[in-house]
Amino acid sequence: MPDSDSIVRLGIVQMAMGPERGENLRKATRMVGEVAAKGADIVCLPELFPYTYFPQHEHDDARPEPIPGPTSKALASAASASKVVLIGGSTYEKAGGKRYNTSAVFNDRGVMLGRYRKVHIPCDPGFYEKSYFSAGSGYKVFSTPFGRVSPLICFDQWYPEPARVCRLMGAQILFYPTAIGWVKGVEPIEGDWQEAWEAVQRGHAIANSVVVCAVNRVGTEEGMTFWGGSFVCDQFGKVLFRAGDSEGVSVVEVDLSLGGEVEAGWGFLQNRKPRTYRRIAK
Repeated sequence: MPDSDSIVRLGIVQMAMGPERGENLRKATRMVGEVAAKGADIVCLPELFPYTYFPQHEHDDARPEPIPGPTSKALASAASASKVVLIGGSTYEKAGGKRYNTSAVFNDRGVMLGRYRKVHIPCDPGFYEKSYFSAGSGYKVFSTPFGRVSPLICFDQWYPEPARVCRLMGAQILFYPTAIGWVKGVEPIEGDWQEAWEAVQRGHAIANSVVVCAVNRVGTEEGMTFWGGSFVCDQFGKVLFRAGDSEGVSVVEVDLSLGGEVEAGWGFLQNRKPRTYRRIAK
């Protein structure tokens, strides 16, 4: 039986976005309260939740804002009011002359622990993010009352290196705020995108003995239909929860002690050979 101290309740907010930024923010904070009332300890919002997904166009008049700013202050209040750790999805951050896709993390008193700026930036039909965002320069692990967490963002999901680095930095749970779906007019000739999206993240969980929580948006926005499918898997890739394609909040229990058991039994980290990996950094 797991120790009760190792049980953490993850809150998923799977939501659709409308054209009014203020209403999206109000909906998000309301849903944070709803999932907290169901017993969540840590809550995660989707990527770019205050907006419709503007990077589906190469040019858009979406306006970034600084952090701290109105959105981060609202998220801080939501975390404090609900007494949850909050992974603030991501927002469009203005920082000097640069713009970033940024996830701010708040503790259960509403204090911002820090921010993570998305490192891997896609540029494909329907995902023209390089038209808006500079790349972040590194990864973060935040200590919370409920464990050590790392936010990564959407396209980071496809890369094994961020997950491994965060694990080596001490992360126990990886959160991936996400905005992914089907693009009108683009045929997925290589196969089922959603199936591959989930499979690669389950691989990160197994290889690093960490919990993975991916939180996607839903709904159709012009040429994009977001598939939802938010999920949580344990440290050996077992899917503990998978959402459908509609809005809603869910709470999923995870046992952080399983990570130690997986590493003790399989030794994925202790048997690494870093000297043979130098090619990766070239």
